[in-house]
Amino acid sequence: MSARSVEDHHVHVSGLLAALQTLAPSALPVVEALGSIVAADVNSPVDLPLFRNSQMDGYAVDAESVRTVPVTLTVRGVLAAGSGKPPKHLTGSAFRIMTGAPIPEGADAVIPVEDTTNHSEHTVTIERGRAAGEYVRERGSDITAGMLLVRSGTRLEPRHIAALAAVGAATVSVYTPPRVAIITTGAELKSAGTQLEPGEIYDSNGPALATLARANGADVVSVARSTDDPDMFRELLSYATSVADLVFTSGGVSMGDFEVVKETLGPLGAQFGHVAMQPGGPQGTAVVNEVPILSFPGNPVSTMISFEVFARGDIRHAAGLPPIASQRHALTAPLRSIPGKRQFLRARRSNDGVELVSGAGSHLVAAMAWADVLLDIPADVTELDAGTLVDVIPLSTWY
Repeated sequence: MSARSVEDHHVHVSGLLAALQTLAPSALPVVEALGSIVAADVNSPVDLPLFRNSQMDGYAVDAESVRTVPVTLTVRGVLAAGSGKPPKHLTGSAFRIMTGAPIPEGADAVIPVEDTTNHSEHTVTIERGRAAGEYVRERGSDITAGMLLVRSGTRLEPRHIAALAAVGAATVSVYTPPRVAIITTGAELKSAGTQLEPGEIYDSNGPALATLARANGADVVSVARSTDDPDMFRELLSYATSVADLVFTSGGVSMGDFEVVKETLGPLGAQFGHVAMQPGGPQGTAVVNEVPILSFPGNPVSTMISFEVFARGDIRHAAGLPPIASQRHALTAPLRSIPGKRQFLRARRSNDGVELVSGAGSHLVAAMAWADVLLDIPADVTELDAGTLVDVIPLSTWY
């Protein structure tokens, strides 16, 4: 049976993940929404400032009364922030006023304390006059009711939280992150920090898939590891499909013995086969309990590249994140590629262009750490000269 093209498999996977795009937005308390993606434009329900208030500690006056200075004015009282509705201002007088306190009706300027002398409880001397409007924050001078405050698609940072809180927003509508569960497979896999016995290896696919999913906006709700025992895998899969919108598995999809994923999902209508790509050729898909399953090969680089090529875009779209666009860069050295397979080669960008950091081996996980892009070499290309412009896929970064 011929291998499916990368393009065809991507279309197939996107069809399985279509339900992720219909996840309803969530109303989160503003104070808990840091890092969430806004699902709809937020317009301010109020003016900011909400009322005319003082920009300085000083004296609220009418500008006409301080046109000629120095002048001594009667002080009619003290206004602090939060002191309620202020009294009316009388021409030729002043109110001692604190920053943020409401401006009395009829006053139109604030004289900073440093521009006054001879302070007493009942009088003050104004040494420098001010024009109408100086040091007065007018209502709506920051934003008026109905104006756009935070745009849809914004990843909420502390400054956005502050603005939402300032207009009294208790909740904000945000994209609901797709819930992702991960199951890695293989009797040889062990957790980092444990002592390895002969033939055992550390499980890097669990942490890799979990962080790839999180970095692209998903909520990782479960990370588990199965031996090659089908009963154990079925139990973990049952739990995963009960808590997640999407399940990733790694390993157990090739042509050898002890392929627990293939053995378990095959009877449930899963599709397994080869995609014409390297690394990452063996691929599988299934739907269990109405939850899509993407089964990636077990080699660490194959797992990561499979996520980047087939899953990243749909997860980001569901999470409200923008796509990561491909780029074009010039090769710094010539390269050869295997005919008939679309190559995704680890590379890194430099001032001179883009250069390979390793060969095509799917076990070369350290080289994946050195790379920041994948060279996307079409299946029908076998040789490229230095200086040739090639398509480059940036590897996942945090949002």
